[in-house]
Amino acid sequence: MPVFNRTRNHVVNNPPSTTQPSRRQLLKAGVAGGIGATLLGCSLLPRKADHGPEHFTGAIGLPTGEYAVGAIDRQGRPLWQAPVGTRCHSGCNRPGAAQVLFFERRPGWSFYVFDQSSGARVQHVEAAPGEHFVGHGVFSPQGRWLYAAASRYDAGEGIIAVYDADNAYLRVDTFELGGIGPHQLTLHPDGETLVIGLGGILTHPDYDRIKLNLDTMDPALILMNRRSGQVIGRFHPSRHQQSARHVDVSPAGEVYVAYQYQGPLYQKPALLARLDRGELQEYRFDEDTQAALANYIASVIAHPENDLVAAASPVGGTAVIFEGRSGSLIARASIPDCAGVQALAGGDFLISTGQGKLVRLGASGVPQEIAQLPVYWDHHLV
Repeated sequence: MPVFNRTRNHVVNNPPSTTQPSRRQLLKAGVAGGIGATLLGCSLLPRKADHGPEHFTGAIGLPTGEYAVGAIDRQGRPLWQAPVGTRCHSGCNRPGAAQVLFFERRPGWSFYVFDQSSGARVQHVEAAPGEHFVGHGVFSPQGRWLYAAASRYDAGEGIIAVYDADNAYLRVDTFELGGIGPHQLTLHPDGETLVIGLGGILTHPDYDRIKLNLDTMDPALILMNRRSGQVIGRFHPSRHQQSARHVDVSPAGEVYVAYQYQGPLYQKPALLARLDRGELQEYRFDEDTQAALANYIASVIAHPENDLVAAASPVGGTAVIFEGRSGSLIARASIPDCAGVQALAGGDFLISTGQGKLVRLGASGVPQEIAQLPVYWDHHLV
């Protein structure tokens, strides 16, 4: 059984933003009710279709040294490949439209929008001056508003940039996070709450990817109202160097966060946690498993059909599956350079690697290679 560590909840009630009313009116169209609603007992969006997704999309590197975004079917067969100017990281599907969007890898100066069926490029949007993207975004339930994690790099301020997908991805708003280094964000199934991993790490494009504030990091899991941009919850890991990077939410509303520990290598703290009754319940596995994860989680995914959660560490070449509510370790597998994770219909997970492999992993813990492609998958599958 894992050891549970709990940290106290710190809820922040920020004053309303002073952004121009005309922009607010756009985003608040159709609002019914305030931002004070809790996440418990919310009306949930429909579950994913039982037959699972028809295909997956990921950022890839090519043997030629060039980069692309590519799609595969459920059997790992290539469907299309679209060239991009630089390495990309992750993205999101647009609800109600056959579009998939991918961000350049941090520091990302733009994102690309592709036709989901053919891979044809629909749009290429550059970051605002003085800002860069960090590799992740998510759409509103109807697919009009795009929320992109970004940073004002000179000031070191984390923000959520809001774009109107119905208006050629016009930038319409900016939400302040009150912290440094946002990374992944997703939408809670209540349809109103953004769940954001705030890494707490200060970087600047002029200094490559050097971490400039390891002694003063302040990571957090943040809950934000997607219409007003108000932070309605801020939850801190038990250690200030547990960089909260990746997040996922189950259809039942269970929120998970994955860390990348920035402290001494000999320390092996918890790398995964679940938000439980206003606290982060951290899961620490046995010593061998903790060592195999190498203080680094690149993806965390809650399966929509069961209580299983999968996480992958490319640094440790290890993937794990655990029970979400209890944290009990179900399976551990050695998969070199594994990083991307997505749920497969039937209860298993699909894992991609930087060596071009696609691997099926279930509760048995026995990895099944389903494809080997001449590409290098980046850290996420969409």
